[in-house]
Amino acid sequence: MFLSPFFTQDADRVRISAAQGSAFAKDVAGDFNPIHDAGNPRFCVPGDLLFAIALSRFGVARKMAFRFTGMVGADAPLTFAEIEGGVLVADASGKSCMEIGSSGEVTRDGAFTESLVRRYVAFSGHNFPHILVPLMEARGVMINTDRPLVIYERMSFELDRLDATDLDLSLVGSGLEVNGRRGEARLEFQVSSADEPIGRGAKTLILSGLRDLDRDLLQGLVDRYAGWKAAYLSRPDMKVSSHP
Repeated sequence: MFLSPFFTQDADRVRISAAQGSAFAKDVAGDFNPIHDAGNPRFCVPGDLLFAIALSRFGVARKMAFRFTGMVGADAPLTFAEIEGGVLVADASGKSCMEIGSSGEVTRDGAFTESLVRRYVAFSGHNFPHILVPLMEARGVMINTDRPLVIYERMSFELDRLDATDLDLSLVGSGLEVNGRRGEARLEFQVSSADEPIGRGAKTLILSGLRDLDRDLLQGLVDRYAGWKAAYLSRPDMKVSSHP
């Protein structure tokens, strides 16, 4: 399983170290948000890694909805448990971290699941700056460039087929709703196989601490992000193997 380098099974619990979570964010999702840096005291396990582990364990249903209900720190013992109508991911105290609702036919085909996971997390990991920056510019706002905070709140998808191969996933619509210092970005995507649409979905992000747009400051954040990415990619010794 291609996810095995990115978590550790500890009896009935899953643990994700800062190094494992950081490697998944960068090597699989292409996400260089500093909150996923192994050395960051505010390190948070990528929500897309929890998503990926859940699908690899329980399969892909025709309709699925994911809600991220709590941030997960390094090495937290997690349970992935099937419940009525879906899956619950919780910490050692029983506090919910991610809730999944699912319905319809389910496939546990490993190749299909891996293709969907890889395509989705690559799309998800590139939300900043490629999608979010143009949305903020269009609305005349920006996040706090000194302490940027973008929260992955929820995602859902519906698939017409579960037997496709070589999936592709692309953005088909986006919007940003601003309410004071809070913004809600909705990113709509399409799932395709051999150029044929076979599904659709949407991801919602919460942007906190919005303020008036300063293009120079925002560009400075984009440049810093590019610098973080370049610095990581220049150090092959930092990478974890996860060959497609």
